Amino acid sequence: MSQFRPVLYGRHHAVSSGHALATHAAAEVLRDGGNAIDAGVAAGIALGVLESELVSVAGVAPIILYSAEHDHVVSISGVGPWPALTDPAVFERDHGGQIPTGVLRTVVPAAPDAWITALERYGSMNFDQVARFAIDYAANGFHMYPLMAELIDKNRANLERHGANAAIYLPGGAVPQVGELFFQTDLARSLQYMADEARAGAVRGGRGVGLAAARAAFYRGDLARAILDHQKAEGGWLRAADLAEFRVEVERPPRVTFRGVDVYGCGAWCQGPMLLEALNILAPLELERLGHNSADYLHVLAETIKLCAADRERFLGDPRHVEVPLEGLLSQEFATNRRACIDMGAAAANMPAHGRSPGTEPPVEGQMDTSYVCVVDHAGNVFSATPSDASNNVPVVPGLGFVVSGRGSQSWVARDHASAVGPGRRPRLTPNPALAVTPERMIPFGSPGGDVQTQAMLQVLLNHLVFGMDVQAAADAPRIASYSFPSSFAPHESEPGVLRVEARIPETVRQDLSGRGHGVVDWPGSTWLAGSVSMISADRVAGGTRRAAADHRRAGYAQAW
Repeated sequence: MSQFRPVLYGRHHAVSSGHALATHAAAEVLRDGGNAIDAGVAAGIALGVLESELVSVAGVAPIILYSAEHDHVVSISGVGPWPALTDPAVFERDHGGQIPTGVLRTVVPAAPDAWITALERYGSMNFDQVARFAIDYAANGFHMYPLMAELIDKNRANLERHGANAAIYLPGGAVPQVGELFFQTDLARSLQYMADEARAGAVRGGRGVGLAAARAAFYRGDLARAILDHQKAEGGWLRAADLAEFRVEVERPPRVTFRGVDVYGCGAWCQGPMLLEALNILAPLELERLGHNSADYLHVLAETIKLCAADRERFLGDPRHVEVPLEGLLSQEFATNRRACIDMGAAAANMPAHGRSPGTEPPVEGQMDTSYVCVVDHAGNVFSATPSDASNNVPVVPGLGFVVSGRGSQSWVARDHASAVGPGRRPRLTPNPALAVTPERMIPFGSPGGDVQTQAMLQVLLNHLVFGMDVQAAADAPRIASYSFPSSFAPHESEPGVLRVEARIPETVRQDLSGRGHGVVDWPGSTWLAGSVSMISADRVAGGTRRAAADHRRAGYAQAW
């Protein structure tokens, strides 16, 4: 299997993220004595600068981590709820049953609390120590790179709706040129304010007081006041109590065992259980016999993905507000019943019924989101996080340099939907970091890509665990993606039967898939739309090898030492 980059090997630590400078920030934190949690948070905040068209420092940030000291895996929800004043009738009455772009899709921003909670419970550094790289990149600039310039150009019309967005991303009215320094001075000041408060708090009472001060700076202090003034001026629902009372949830994540490997995904507040259900369906099948990326193999994958998407649409939502039968969904009995629905000779024309217990690109709304970072340190701590929130469909807060989470776009106005809009309800996220654990290795992995995320993650994990590819070859191998179910992004379009296939997959295989009823649409040989998986495979013994990979499809890079 050809691959585009080498595996990076280290004895001490490994990092992979959506941008080389975020990876650099994490590596520097590790060299300064920080652990994987400190490093992952540093990279995550930096991604809110380096990929700010896809990731907001005031967006979402779901996390899965393993603490070597406590010997347990936890998830941090990293998504906020709809404000208390939210009125779904407004969408029904005034917006044709849709969630419009702008402040009305704002939910409580969760990323700052997610990062700070991770540092409080499992880190060793203060906020100012890990945020300094992001502040530097925002204040002193970083060089514009091709994908970011392409996405700004694609979304130019959306960015021009709001003066503050256009001022940042279209300086002088033009798309920044590749290689030019790109500055975000307002964003630098916002992060610097949090860092200064954290530093002053630590002087008063130590690291814990410093982290609390950083949180207060965002959720109660000057940043909160500016956010709330903007929300009121624009007709948004967010109020002081929504911010001041918010806390992310720390919980034990769901897990399945796939061929002796424990795989952890985030809970039903995101699409994480979809990955776990797919692994259950596929586990007993003789995938090796089908052959990697053969027509039979890709057909089974596509049909499995459709089945899991159908169950996602019916069952997955905020468990605090809807009853999610998660234990049943992840049971072997349920997997057996769903597996029996796969017809090897014919593709399901539409999204199949849920279980009981053609253009060349997808719609633009479904393309725009997310980055990813994973870290393993010398002690065996593991960090896996998927920060997100695009800057093209909600306004930047003037003077602050960031958008406030527009993840309300991943809710439904339909009141009977599992992820329906409602006060205090969290939208069901696409971001879903994961962690695979064997007796010998820890394998954090994840991807950007909206509804393609889970599909890309599934294929890369199978490439590694089933077909024995090293982590880089697993990430680089050609992929497919189904669009035969509603997009998670408003207005929730679907393309029944459509299966996009990277052109490195042979024409004979694509023709076979078409013959079975898949609406095959050719992608280029490699496309950023197919996700961008980062993965680390780290030995669990002291001084063991760390292997890091970063997908060639986007701007991600890995580093190991």
